[in-house]
Amino acid sequence: QVQLVESGGGLVRPGGSLRIACAVSGITSHYQAIGWIRQVPGKEREGVAVIVTVDESQYYQHSVRGRFTISTDAAKKTVFLQMNNLKPEDTGVYYCAADSAGRPTQAFMDGAADFWGQGTQVTISS
Repeated sequence: QVQLVESGGGLVRPGGSLRIACAVSGITSHYQAIGWIRQVPGKEREGVAVIVTVDESQYYQHSVRGRFTISTDAAKKTVFLQMNNLKPEDTGVYYCAADSAGRPTQAFMDGAADFWGQGTQVTISS
């Protein structure tokens, strides 16, 4: 099993920045992709950013490309999402999520994952 615990959400003004973090524990060999999925009010869940562990490749949702950056610490026990130039439409619950081997990365970007954190609220408002 994999345990994921998010931290760092909050209220930010449009144009501001925020970094959220995810503490990872458990059997990390059980997943092949780890990243962030968000639930924006009135919309389907969508993957925001993901790292594929086998080759460290990164994928981003088109709407956040160039503004968000996903990274991990050296031990790969913490996953970060640096969010810059935040917009009101970025408001939502951000979940740290991990997916097991065998499922295409696109599934993660469509909002599917095997392991989930409890979520952290990110609100962009003036």
